[in-house]
Amino acid sequence: MKIIILGGGQVGGTLAENLVGEDNDITVVDSDIGRLNYLSELHDIRTIEGYASHPRTLRQAGCEDADMLIAVTPSDETNMLACQIAYTLYKTPKRIARIRSEEYSDYKDKLFHKDDIPVDHLISPEQEVTDYIKLLVDYPGALQVMEFAGGRASLVAVRAYYGGKLVGHAISTLKDHMPNVETRVAAIFRQGQAIKPMGTTIIEAGDEVFFIADTRYVRMVMEEMQKLEHQYRRVMIAGGGNIGAGLARRLEENHHVKLIERNRDRALMLNESLQNTTILEGDASDQRLLIEEHIEDMDVFIAVTNDDEANIMSAMLAKKMGAKKTMVLIQRQAYVDLVQDNVIDIAISPQRATISALLSLIRKGDIVNAYSLRKGAAEAIEAIAHGDENTSKVIGKTISEIKLPPGTTIGAVVRGNEVLIAHDDTVLQADDHVILFLVDKKYIREVERLFQPSALFF
Repeated sequence: MKIIILGGGQVGGTLAENLVGEDNDITVVDSDIGRLNYLSELHDIRTIEGYASHPRTLRQAGCEDADMLIAVTPSDETNMLACQIAYTLYKTPKRIARIRSEEYSDYKDKLFHKDDIPVDHLISPEQEVTDYIKLLVDYPGALQVMEFAGGRASLVAVRAYYGGKLVGHAISTLKDHMPNVETRVAAIFRQGQAIKPMGTTIIEAGDEVFFIADTRYVRMVMEEMQKLEHQYRRVMIAGGGNIGAGLARRLEENHHVKLIERNRDRALMLNESLQNTTILEGDASDQRLLIEEHIEDMDVFIAVTNDDEANIMSAMLAKKMGAKKTMVLIQRQAYVDLVQDNVIDIAISPQRATISALLSLIRKGDIVNAYSLRKGAAEAIEAIAHGDENTSKVIGKTISEIKLPPGTTIGAVVRGNEVLIAHDDTVLQADDHVILFLVDKKYIREVERLFQPSALFF
């Protein structure tokens, strides 16, 4: 696939890194030659220096025969205009734009059409991150939560600790502990290495375990891996930007939420717009403020300002002063590796959340959901089985008969409202939502082809 990425920043660069090596022809456009040189040295990609919305730049990048344009520059207006020009002048078939401002996204149904602003899909980084954090708040102790089939099934990553019922025991004993609940361990990472889960595999403390289950039973399965934490009730948020405000709005109905914002005007505005959130004007690293607001009573402290260092320092202070859990938004990947599992409980990369949303739009073969895992090395996807036994490579076959690529497992099948945990004798039917886990995403093209019906299907 020929893909043009406009913007070589953290999102564009990370996306290029995820797509290179998958038989894609990638071109990155940016006005910063230093950034482009860095990307071209790191990866086998073509780069073009220029303004992303200029017709000449888009033609030079190959818009005339590109399959897809992904506009992720820092400017909403540049992204929209680039999509307009790519459609009007070069007929680029698929156009995706990152739109950050709610001033545009609130009117997306009226604005973004081929007759108006021809953007096929909008990506809102702030919304993606807010959704991501909300799920982590809903499932205390989880490292990552991914929902499939409209939220009916979930793939959850947890760290196994002593106190979990399954720790020190074989996976097969799950049936003894939960006879009425089915789950599937999709992958285990031990000291950074992938281990193929089998019934005889013993879960060890420190393992990073990915399991899939009916969403209703996720907390029950989590208890097998670690001592189950109480639901979070008291939440403190540092940063009243789009993410902080959006998260408070999502949480304030069922949680006691306090939000710290240092800008007076912004704090006053938030006080008007948020009904049940306590707005505090000040610095989240102010020890006196944290004492006055009883930081020791907080179930979770979430730092989401646009300053990595401020987020890390305020979370470290909050943890030291008694906050039970800390989550931190970190832009720089090097910082994520430095603080995760050390002084910070969960480090959240906004690029990873955005990349997962973009992958869902890029993947072929009726793939409707995709999540980037393990710093982009692994991937979880949801594919719909279309066709019939004559036109599909998977319909009518048992899972044991399907030739899956190495390191690929089918974890579950969602059929209507029913979540079926995958077994060797499970037979796939038309319109099944199939949830797969790829330990090595280099085999993604094989999975896409597996779920593409033949040309006879229409």
